[in-house]
Order: sequence, then C-alpha cells, then structure tokens
Amino acid sequence: MKSTVEQIKDIQNHGYTLDFSNVFNNAFENYKKIALYAGLILLVFSILFGIVGSIVLAAIFGAEKLSNPAFFTIQPIHLSSLEVVYYVAGTVIFSALLSPFSAGFLKMAYCADRDEQFNVSTIFTYYKTSHFFQIFLATATISLFSASISTFLEIQKLSNLGILVSLIISYFTFLTIPLIVFGNLKAIDAIKSSFILISKQPVVLMGLMITIVIALIVGFMAFFIGILFTVPLSYSMTYAIYFAIFKNIKEDPIDSIGQSDLE
Repeated sequence: MKSTVEQIKDIQNHGYTLDFSNVFNNAFENYKKIALYAGLILLVFSILFGIVGSIVLAAIFGAEKLSNPAFFTIQPIHLSSLEVVYYVAGTVIFSALLSPFSAGFLKMAYCADRDEQFNVSTIFTYYKTSHFFQIFLATATISLFSASISTFLEIQKLSNLGILVSLIISYFTFLTIPLIVFGNLKAIDAIKSSFILISKQPVVLMGLMITIVIALIVGFMAFFIGILFTVPLSYSMTYAIYFAIFKNIKEDPIDSIGQSDLE
C-alpha cells in the first residue's frame, strides 16, 4: 500500500475526484453518531474553559478591568508594540495548546465510523501520543502566520482584509491535523500537503465548507447553545473529506507501507 506521501505526490501529478453528495452524506451519517455526545462535551468544557480563562485574565489584568465590557473590545491598533507581541504570542500559544483537544473530535469521528466505543477520554487522545508535538507545532506555525498578518493589517486599518486573509489560510490548512493524526505526516509536510490537496478540488471543498458555515449559523440562531451541537459537523466533515480523498486512490499491494519527507 502506498504511503501518505506517495499518494499526495500522485495527487500533485494527477489530481483526484471528490463527489459532493457522497462526502456530505458520509459526514452527516458520522455526525449523527457523535452529535449529542460531542455537543455535551463541548458544552461542559466551554464552561470550564470560560471559568479558567476568566481566572487567568483576572490574575493578569485585575478583576476590575475584566468587569469592564470595553476590555474585550480592545483591538491591536490600541496596543503598544510590546503588547501586540504579547497579543500575538498569547493567541498562538492558546491555539496550539487547544489543538490536540480539537483533534480528539476527529478521533471520535474515526471511532464512530468504525462502530468502536468512544468516551470523554477520547478527546484527550492526542495529548498522550507522539502526535502531540506535531499537532502543536503545525497549529503554532499556522496561527503565528495568520495572527501576524491579520494583526499587521488591522494596525494598518485594513481589518476586513485581515479577516479575509485569516479565512483563506484557515481554508487551505484545514486538512493539516488529519494529515498528522491519520497520515502520520510531520507538521510542515502536513501544512504543505493540505495546500496541495485543497488546491486540486477548491470548488467542491469550498461548497462543503459552506454547508458547515450554514449549519453553524443555524445553530447560533437556536438560542446560541445550539451551535455547540452543530460544531461536531465540522469534525465529521473534515474526517469524511480526508478519507474520501485517500479512499479514492487505488492502492498497490506491492507498495511498502512507509513514511518519508516531502521533497
């Protein structure tokens, strides 16, 4: 069987096909298996993260500042150079530390697809495996690049352009984590490979991403808490897209299973 790297090289040379309806149907079937459980986990941990985050912010900035609603509307343009560095660094570290938690939902989707048992501990799977460092490094790299550009543009009073750039970066890198946890790629190789895969089918993949955005909007309108039960669809969709891409590639039984770096 060809390695992930070899399959990506084939895609780079020959492309791949992706059927919108099949991927969507597979994602939705997977979502139905994890929606309630994942939604409840998101609800509980959102509350816990909110409490911990408030305590940390209160310890750093003081409870008095934290009680002022204007505190949460501070923009980089209003910060000093040093504070901007702290702002970007904080964003990068927070995203990187939380990314293995998010990757745990992909593991949950994987288990559901194979009718394997999953529980709360499944969410923490990648904090305990060798994938942790690669997930952390990949997320930190993407976050640093995205946050630096968007912050710079916001300081230049081009906040809308900054938002657009961040969305584009997020779109072309959304397959990075599954490439690490399922394809066993290194962080930088996974980022490069995500760009390659998405650039080969940008229209179909964009359509699938739009369905997730619509679901999130519907969830937000459902008394806001509904969004916590629609977010799992994004993980099911990412999982379904990844395996639709690689299951579409014919495997050669005489090819060895291995892993090498992208050139």
